[in-house]
Amino acid sequence: MNKKYLYIVIAFLAMHLSAFIGVPLLFFLGVLAFDVPQDTMLMWSTSIWTVLSFILGLIVILLILRKTEPYTNIEKDTPLPLNLSILWGIAGVFIALIAQIAAAGLEYLIGIDPGSENTEQIMDMIEMMPMVIIASSLIGPILEEIVFRKVIFGVLYNRFPFWAAALISSLAFAIAHMEPTHLILYAAMGFTFSFLYVKTKRIVVPIISHMLMNTLVTINAFFLNPEDLRQVPEQVQAWIGGIFL
Repeated sequence: MNKKYLYIVIAFLAMHLSAFIGVPLLFFLGVLAFDVPQDTMLMWSTSIWTVLSFILGLIVILLILRKTEPYTNIEKDTPLPLNLSILWGIAGVFIALIAQIAAAGLEYLIGIDPGSENTEQIMDMIEMMPMVIIASSLIGPILEEIVFRKVIFGVLYNRFPFWAAALISSLAFAIAHMEPTHLILYAAMGFTFSFLYVKTKRIVVPIISHMLMNTLVTINAFFLNPEDLRQVPEQVQAWIGGIFL
């Protein structure tokens, strides 16, 4: 793997692992220095560190990418014209919806619980601190598409056929979300975004689709049941999938 791509993966992992240090530091600072109740500060510290670490992680990764030469076959190929790429980015939302509905239906048939603890936690964080939307709907999709599509899928696509590269990168995607029971949903999203990337040769296209998906899910969640966001995962699991970090 290209050294800079390896650095991107390391930076992404470090961003997530930083929570083990950053969250406790913010927690004790709030409780000891500002007398914030522990329960409140626990959620605040997690939310604040999520946003800060995502912003810092994005800056670092973009700096690494700044002078990176094309490395994968997708990057070396001729990209689709920008206007068509934007249309594919928008259309990708509907493709992703169909893929998630099909995947959710398959999970239901084999008896997998439709609930998503990962999504529920994010909704709780947004409810208490709306700025988390910056991380979940904007920065998160950019980071995920760079890491799982541009880097991991792109490198695998140099050696393997599309289905194999998409499957392996989707497995990595599922592991990163810590929800192996929803492997089918993550795979559906991985295949969809990988298809968009290969079709257009522009990483911005799956980023657009991913961002729109996350934003729509968040908005829909608030309008569906603004008094109790804890019920959101069960209500919209058919098209939530594995799109939140």
